[in-house]
Amino acid sequence: MDTPYEILLPVNTHDDRRRQRARERARERAQSLVSLAISLVACFSAAGIGALATSDAPAFYAGLTLPGWAPPASLFGPVWTVLYALMAVAAWLVWRHREESAHAIPALRLFAVQLVVNAFWSWTFFAWHLGGLAVLTIVTLLALVVLTLRAFHRVHPPAAFLLVPYAAWVTFATALALAAWRLNPTLLG
Repeated sequence: MDTPYEILLPVNTHDDRRRQRARERARERAQSLVSLAISLVACFSAAGIGALATSDAPAFYAGLTLPGWAPPASLFGPVWTVLYALMAVAAWLVWRHREESAHAIPALRLFAVQLVVNAFWSWTFFAWHLGGLAVLTIVTLLALVVLTLRAFHRVHPPAAFLLVPYAAWVTFATALALAAWRLNPTLLG
């Protein structure tokens, strides 16, 4: 038999469950936005560390003998900004699938390694003018980007798709770095 209190209190478990699901979705959205922010900060921090090495890059780049297909120095900043944003979103998408895929965390570790190598390359080429080391570094970066792309594809194919422009640009940058090294043996010793 119902107690007097049970009779007086409305029982609407359907509304309670709906409110609980709404709270859970709101919490998940907030966590997702925080993880996206962390991904953006990580990628643009690597960009910033690399940019520290490029304070004299426009003048140095202008002083190099470059192949005819070399882009103007003004193109690099906008291209890299877009690429770092795409990289951050790709890493965020993989992070969001970490509970569904055992490959997510290793893929993100690989992503972190390539970010470090990416930042290091700017120092080898623009700050230290070490052509041979710069070429070795960018070839290593290209290999890491391809491996990261493959690792991301195992977790979430759209994340890998977002890395395709990055892989294409690093391929182009590898060819440009090699050409610059060959054409400027005294400046890039």
